[in-house]
Amino acid sequence: MTAHAAFSPDTPPIEIETGPNPEWSVIWMHGLGADGSDFAPIVPELDLPAGLAVRFIFPHAPFRPVTCNGGYVMRAWYDIISLAPGAREVDETGLLESRALVRDLIDREAARGVPSERIILAGFSQGGAVAYLSALTHPAPLAGVIALSTYIPSAGLITDELAEANRRLPVFAAHGTDDDVVALELGEQALGLLQTLGLEPEWRTYPMPHSVCMAEIADIGVWLKQILARTR
Repeated sequence: MTAHAAFSPDTPPIEIETGPNPEWSVIWMHGLGADGSDFAPIVPELDLPAGLAVRFIFPHAPFRPVTCNGGYVMRAWYDIISLAPGAREVDETGLLESRALVRDLIDREAARGVPSERIILAGFSQGGAVAYLSALTHPAPLAGVIALSTYIPSAGLITDELAEANRRLPVFAAHGTDDDVVALELGEQALGLLQTLGLEPEWRTYPMPHSVCMAEIADIGVWLKQILARTR
């Protein structure tokens, strides 16, 4: 397993390859205030087959002031203006800027020999919101999306721009039943929207707060192996 850097606006993403000449890529966005190193340790825990060469890419969100945190500057994919119960008010401009970054990473993988249909987008919390938007509105087919402890911050952007190529996108969505940062209700709202749009997400809940647990990681590994087997 090798780790090295790739292009990014301010700090190169972390990359981990599970074998030489990867045929698949997973682009994984971290949560608010974290960075790309947050989920890098998860790769060996996914228990992927030894012969499966996957490139995991963990980009870093840019630094920006976050209104709901008193304007404190931190890594954020977009500004969160309000944390109203059962909802989020966000800066859609920043959200779309982050989608553009993800699209650049997808294009970069295509240039390295991994076409979009072999790319999975993943994200936790705010990063999961970016993964949802980027995947569902991407004009070319993707392999799937993993959305952890997250929500859809702007339903209109997805319903208005839902890509025909990803109307049957495989989705793994999971949430903690004791999440006091992104309420379970928000995860369920996202699930409902996807179902309304005709998608059939695999939905899991776990007895945990705003975090990741080993049972969830194991389930992600199983789901990933199923998806990657389809594209071989």
